[in-house]
Amino acid sequence: MKKLLLLSAATTVLLGACAEPATKPQHDAKGAANTVSQPIPVNPFAAPSTLPYQLPPFDHISDADYRPALDAGMAEERREIDAIAHNAAAPSFDNTIVAMERAGGMLDRATTVFSNLIASNTNPELEKLNAEYAPKLAAHNDAIMLDPALYARVDQLYQQRATLGLDTESLQLLTRQHRRFVRAGAALSETSKTRLREINGQLSSLTTHFQQNVLKGTKDGAVVVDSAELLDGLSPQQIGAAAEAAKARGLSNKWLITLQNTTIQPVLTQLKDRALRERIYRASSTRGQGGEADNTAVIADIVKLRAERAKLLGYPTHAAYVLEDETAGTPDAVNKMLGQLAPAAIANAHKEAAEIQRVIDQQARAAHKKSFKAEPWDWAFYAEQVRKAKYAYDSADVKPYFELNHVLQDGVFYAAHALYGLSFKERHDLPVYQADVRVFEVFDEDGASIGLFLADYFARDNKRGGAWMSSYVRQSQLFGLKPVVVNNLNISKPAEGQPVLLTFDEVTTMFHEFGHGLHGLLSNVRYPLLSGTAVPRDFVEYPSQYNEMWARDPGVLANYAKHYQTGAAMPKALFDKVLAAQKFNEGFKTSEYLASALLDQRWHQLSAGKTPAASAVVSFEAEALHRDKVDYTLTPPRYRSGYFSHVFAGGYSAGYYAYLWSEVLARDTEHWINTHGGLTRANGDFLRANVLSRGRSEDPKVLFERFYGGPAEIGPLLEHRGLNVGKTKG
Repeated sequence: MKKLLLLSAATTVLLGACAEPATKPQHDAKGAANTVSQPIPVNPFAAPSTLPYQLPPFDHISDADYRPALDAGMAEERREIDAIAHNAAAPSFDNTIVAMERAGGMLDRATTVFSNLIASNTNPELEKLNAEYAPKLAAHNDAIMLDPALYARVDQLYQQRATLGLDTESLQLLTRQHRRFVRAGAALSETSKTRLREINGQLSSLTTHFQQNVLKGTKDGAVVVDSAELLDGLSPQQIGAAAEAAKARGLSNKWLITLQNTTIQPVLTQLKDRALRERIYRASSTRGQGGEADNTAVIADIVKLRAERAKLLGYPTHAAYVLEDETAGTPDAVNKMLGQLAPAAIANAHKEAAEIQRVIDQQARAAHKKSFKAEPWDWAFYAEQVRKAKYAYDSADVKPYFELNHVLQDGVFYAAHALYGLSFKERHDLPVYQADVRVFEVFDEDGASIGLFLADYFARDNKRGGAWMSSYVRQSQLFGLKPVVVNNLNISKPAEGQPVLLTFDEVTTMFHEFGHGLHGLLSNVRYPLLSGTAVPRDFVEYPSQYNEMWARDPGVLANYAKHYQTGAAMPKALFDKVLAAQKFNEGFKTSEYLASALLDQRWHQLSAGKTPAASAVVSFEAEALHRDKVDYTLTPPRYRSGYFSHVFAGGYSAGYYAYLWSEVLARDTEHWINTHGGLTRANGDFLRANVLSRGRSEDPKVLFERFYGGPAEIGPLLEHRGLNVGKTKG
């Protein structure tokens, strides 16, 4: 039994629009010439794909295929698990633990594609199926994890583990499986198991509902602009993209500013019209509060049920339950780290705010106008002016040097080749689920194939916000499988014929997500449960955050930062300013992140019976931010509760702190690499051998310390972020 992909709490999935008739393939391969063909069974999920790397046959998958595949897949896995649980032979590692890894093939294939596509290319039919099958899949998972006969076999092997002669990875698999059963409630009484099943079913429905509301609220919250004059400050490409977005919704002679999932929207950096900035900010920050997409009651129910489940399983809070299985270990450890950084971050944010206010006042005096007090919708706009004054450049100066394909080929892929010997060949003969998706075959230095990398970089109305990596096929020596991974971003697609020019933040995001991609592509383990990114949440962000360093590395930047029209390299003076400005606005960036991370902990460190009612959700958020002294008006949380998908619908409940915890490891790794010669194959190969290829075949903390030579240190992170805090061990 591979790790079951629950379509609600275990994966971040959002639903949307753009339906096609179920009688034709929904996800066709438009633009993919000479596609590789394969014989397709009655249901495309009934047998493994015969395409290279078992890439799903997207051009033969229709919405009508999911229901029978999910039903048949659950029934098949149930039969396989029953055979394991009631095997007359004594339990052995092979007939129980390995047999569980082999079970559930059809369900795994169906849920993998389904969960990926409802996040990246959904429609109303898939939305309906997701709502229907989330509780069914939760119940199916419970039936397996709460099976007393199956657990008895697993527990017997675990108690005998010292005598089984298992290698390190096999012992890790046995340990992980046993812990999964215990944490799922396998040792509970039958009465408690019954209530646990009820809670899990309700939570799967609620988290799905939350996601649906977020997508609806984000779509409905898009701001319609009646005059192009109001878009003063945006580039012609951005204005064209806004016109195309309006046109796609049937709005003529209008412009549409679509929302991303964060509180502060990227366009606030450039828009000169203050009233429009305020409209956009308020549309963004009030999502999920009232109206058809109201999430307050959903949040209250999720938090209440999570607290009850934790108590049922023997934990004081949901956070205690979650963190026991993370590298952090306890809520106290997380509280200590976040609390250590918050005062310095807020202090830096106040200093940055003072600089912003000075610019506002100076401009008002120069124009003989009355000044105004900075508000959250002003920060990005005036911070960009402070940046420009300090470093004599703004984001518009650098975007012509960051054309998407140059960044990908000459930056992201270049660094991967220099470090790990990888090469990439684009393939146009394989089917994709949406015409903009690109497919690259990945090869090792000796020419051996590694897997496939899919790049899905453009925003769509039927695609969840943000950026993420996921897998279509997990690497596994047991099955002889090589990985198929996808990176998803939400870059605004320009009008046809216009170049795709990126901000430096978008460039960094490309490198970040490819770090996750490398973690999946370079995996070299035996068992699917331990493969690639199947590591704790506060470790999974480590390879991605480390990989960001190559976006700003002088050698890599010089290779990809070239003018999209002339091919001229970015001038060294501008190049130096980009690097020098990296610590700029860190007070704001750290504060908005910490506010969300602390808010997540406050929601999930509540004990059963102490959670707020729906009517108190908004006030609870305000009180929690005030209690942790991160309620600074000018630095609102990166995600407010109503659209905090990471924790109320994704896998990051009580785990949003993980980005910062992982960044400690990432900045330590950057420091180690810089002190060992930088961009070299020796460094890349050492990191690959000790971390990137190992998945969870050993304890992640052990993997890191073996690579680094000792425990993690917080000093490099503090230096990177420009925070005025003394060094301490992390």
